[in-house]
Amino acid sequence: MAFSLGYYLLLLGSVQLTSTYGPYQRAQKTGDILLGGLFPIHFGVASKDQDLAARPESTQCVRYNFRGFRWLQAMIFAIDEINNSSSLLPNITLGYRIYDTCNTVSKALEATLSFVAQNKMDSINLDEFCNCTDHIPSTIAVVGASGSAVSTAVANLLSLFYIPQISYASSSRLLSNKNQYKSFMRTIPTDEYQATAMADIIAYFQWNWVIAVASDDEYGRPGIEKFEKEMEERDICIHLNEFISQYFEDHEIQALVDRIENSTAKVIVVFASGPDVEPLIKEMARRNITDRLWLASEAWASSSLIAKPEYLDVMAGTIGFALRPGHIPGFKEFLQQVQPKKVSHNEFIREFWEETFNCYLEDSLRLQESENGTESSRPLCSGDEDITSAETPYLDYTHLRISYNVYVAVYSIAQALQDILTCTPGRGLFANSSCADTKDMEAWQVLKQLRHLDYIDSIGEKVHFDENAEMWGNYTIINWHRSTEDASVVFEEIGYYNMHIKKGSKLYIDNAKILWNGYSTELPFSNCSEDCDPGTRKGIIDSEPTCCFECKECSDGEYSNHKDASVCTKCPNNSWSNGNHTFCFLKEIEFLAWTEPFGIALTIFAVLGVLLTAFVLGVFARFRNTPIVKATNRELSYLLLFSLVCCFSSSLMFIGEPQDWTCRLRQPAFGISFVLCISCILVKTNRVLLVFEAKIPTSLHRKWWGLNLQFLLVFLCTFVQVMICVVWLYNAPPASSKNHDIDEIIFITCNEGSMMALGFLIGYTCLLAAICFFFAFKSRKLPENFTEAKFITFSMLIFFIVWISFIPAYFSTYGKFVSAVEVIAILASSFGLLACLFFHKVYIILFKPSRNTIEEVRCSTAAHAFKVAAKATLKHNTASRKRSGSNGGSSGSSPSSSISLKTNGNDCEPSAGQPRIHRPRVSFGSGTVTLSLSFDESRRSSVM
Repeated sequence: MAFSLGYYLLLLGSVQLTSTYGPYQRAQKTGDILLGGLFPIHFGVASKDQDLAARPESTQCVRYNFRGFRWLQAMIFAIDEINNSSSLLPNITLGYRIYDTCNTVSKALEATLSFVAQNKMDSINLDEFCNCTDHIPSTIAVVGASGSAVSTAVANLLSLFYIPQISYASSSRLLSNKNQYKSFMRTIPTDEYQATAMADIIAYFQWNWVIAVASDDEYGRPGIEKFEKEMEERDICIHLNEFISQYFEDHEIQALVDRIENSTAKVIVVFASGPDVEPLIKEMARRNITDRLWLASEAWASSSLIAKPEYLDVMAGTIGFALRPGHIPGFKEFLQQVQPKKVSHNEFIREFWEETFNCYLEDSLRLQESENGTESSRPLCSGDEDITSAETPYLDYTHLRISYNVYVAVYSIAQALQDILTCTPGRGLFANSSCADTKDMEAWQVLKQLRHLDYIDSIGEKVHFDENAEMWGNYTIINWHRSTEDASVVFEEIGYYNMHIKKGSKLYIDNAKILWNGYSTELPFSNCSEDCDPGTRKGIIDSEPTCCFECKECSDGEYSNHKDASVCTKCPNNSWSNGNHTFCFLKEIEFLAWTEPFGIALTIFAVLGVLLTAFVLGVFARFRNTPIVKATNRELSYLLLFSLVCCFSSSLMFIGEPQDWTCRLRQPAFGISFVLCISCILVKTNRVLLVFEAKIPTSLHRKWWGLNLQFLLVFLCTFVQVMICVVWLYNAPPASSKNHDIDEIIFITCNEGSMMALGFLIGYTCLLAAICFFFAFKSRKLPENFTEAKFITFSMLIFFIVWISFIPAYFSTYGKFVSAVEVIAILASSFGLLACLFFHKVYIILFKPSRNTIEEVRCSTAAHAFKVAAKATLKHNTASRKRSGSNGGSSGSSPSSSISLKTNGNDCEPSAGQPRIHRPRVSFGSGTVTLSLSFDESRRSSVM
């Protein structure tokens, strides 16, 4: 089986040298160790149908790639440097075999088979079959290829034989799979980072509506797939997602351009190589579609196929990714020394010369084809032309990117070989720490050494392959400008993308250096919808992508202070949005302040109430020995006036900014003050009522209604209210709170803690007032000098009206008006009590002193006694008649009885020198009863 395989590969190797199937053009130089090279000297192959009517011919490569030839020259230059070095691989000469891939898989595989065939032939002893005197060494490593699709096919083949492959331009992330591509390595960063960088740039310029175009191969498909994922994470929409190829038919390209032209997206992201993009750009230039901005991947961002003056009207302003340029000392001179007559080992130079000067060399095969009519006619050239005078991308050595990657790849292989040759036994990388056999070195040993490579190159940079056999690198961001001198393309560096620093700092762009569309500094607009102004937000439109939206005004209490806001931000609790909803301003804080007109008015009324009450108290104290003051129970009146002062004062605690301590004090102060006030009125009214209802006041009445007991009853009534307040403050103490329910205002109010407790406090007060009203109504016919029944009744009616109205008003108002309602209720009820109970007495004391006498009191008392006696006599006579009529059956009338009150003009006025004693006489028919009431100072307590 091994013999059959070897024989087959032997035949294949011979075919490679003689048949038209093999690449007939190559750059080849013998050496002790041979390196392979794969470079795109042409951009593609001529499309030609093979009908197999005759033996198929090898496809012809077309469109010369000057940059590809420069990359090839970079490999030859590096090998020459190493061969001339005394420190790196001394006494060993590196050779090379370099083929043209024509940027196609088929051509690349033709070349790769030659590498593999030679290696297999070296492993088989062929001396018995042939006399192989011209022996070619095995290919120990391969540098290439450029395109990811080509490298993928090559890697599949080379991995079977563990031949190391170092690509200088294949960036597809699929090639990071080491399980499938075991021997693949590269000196270019993976597209994993480039797709992220593209999405970051689009997000940086705040575009959200783009077109994505990718080559339909192993480079474009994975790259655009990663790009789509990154765009989705950033909520950016792709309007069109298209694939292209350099082999598309014209109608396919035209249809694609139609879709692009009709799209509203202005940014086109292209993940493809230069040859694949070229047909699209040609059609765009033909139609003169200049209102698009291109975002180029590294594979075509500086492609000489696209960066042409004739395309600049369409392509000017393109933003692209380029590898970080490197420096190769002496490479410029090496490029300028190329001449077809001097170099025999590089067959590509002849075609390069002819394409550069648009001519044919004398012994050119293409000259013969032109004579036969298969090629266009060109003038002859000698081969001595001055290459430095030609305008060609080959001499563009100002930014060596891919060329530098080739240079690093060759030096990496050389360093790995150096490590193998200088290996110390016992410290090697192979089994039992052994070293490789330097006389019979194999490709897999070089691969092992490359994976552990770590060295410093000639310019002081560290070279190291990571776990995926890749080198780290950064991207330079370039902008296509139009040269002012010759209208050519100038690649202006405008920033960078560092993939190995923290997120948020990876991308840097100098906006001042950017020229959009080649001349403008205004950022292009590529959004599905117009930006939403501050104060609005993006609203979703049904059946449209999320990037297409309508602008909706922020709700009240929300704002957006930047354009294109996704959501409106809710203002803090202490703020509210302005009319345009662009910012929040601090809400106005409101409470029943001392300085506002309403607060001032309430304060004035409260102070007025205190002053009036104090004035009444002063009047009562000044005239404390007069009959009016004595008759109103002087001590209880003092306490009643003090409680009214407390009532008026408690209203002041509802004014001003609520604090926790004021909130805890104001309701108890109000409740206790009113209960104290009404308790005094209740005790005083009830006492007089009981005395006058008693027929003859006894010592028991005097003892029971003594002054101490009156104060005790007042204390007990008030104590109940105090206990209600204590329980309230202990279980649910009130506290100040901020009410944010009103849009532009924060009301600072008191949270009462328990509305039930407040209900008990007011309810108990109203209960006492109801009892007081009952007794006052019952005693309304007593002498006016002893009790103010009518006035108390009226004051209680005012009290009830005020506090019944208070309940709905309290629960229907909000903010500072809650406190205002309660203050008004307190003041109204307090003024009602003060006016009804004391104003008429003060009036008599100050303005009617004639009525403030003992005789006035006697007359009033006598009149009341007469009414009571008359009512009793009438009731007695009526009862007697009923009894006599039922007992005697007589029809005669009963004796008439008469009631007379005998007084004279002096009865109510004392004579000189006589005590003030009133002795009215009341006659009942046959007899006379004398009712005597004494108002001596010594007995006032027994009557009152």
